Amino acid sequence: MTATVDPAAKQLARFVVMYDTPSDVEAFERHYTDVHIPLAKQYPGLRRYTRSHEPAAVIGEACYMVVMLDWDDMAALEAALTSEIGRRTAEDAVANLARHATFHGMILQLDEV
Repeated sequence: MTATVDPAAKQLARFVVMYDTPSDVEAFERHYTDVHIPLAKQYPGLRRYTRSHEPAAVIGEACYMVVMLDWDDMAALEAALTSEIGRRTAEDAVANLARHATFHGMILQLDEV
């Protein structure tokens, strides 16, 4: 069975990042709150930035934090990630957050059904 998506339905694009428990929670949170969030909030076209600490796992292992950033569509998300601020945000994550926590990111196209 193949799912059919209504072409008139609104499509959103979401970037999701899942962080494992940091080795130094205080240092991670300080940098994330004081530096990384203000940097990421400058992404062009960003519509929404949400996060959840210690989400409850239903299947599989829990993580420390899940972050979700939303754009109007995939083109806007891709433009944001490849922008100057996108490059700076990614560099900050690798240089400053990765020293405290492993993280995984994924890009989702959300189709209203």
